[in-house]
Amino acid sequence: MTIALVLLTVAVVVIVALLCAVGAGVLARADGATWPTALARAASAFVAVLALSATVTAALAACLR
Repeated sequence: MTIALVLLTVAVVVIVALLCAVGAGVLARADGATWPTALARAASAFVAVLALSATVTAALAACLR
């Protein structure tokens, strides 16, 4: 049961990160950025969401101990 919950949570976080990256890429292209620049902005948004979720997870894990 707990493994399934962990996998579901990871999947949701990755989907949210992908949606955020797509949004950042689309907004960058709408702003007039080139394709490589838009891809770089999308990648940095993806990494930022994953880093933020890892930080929140670590903070929650420390609080629950």
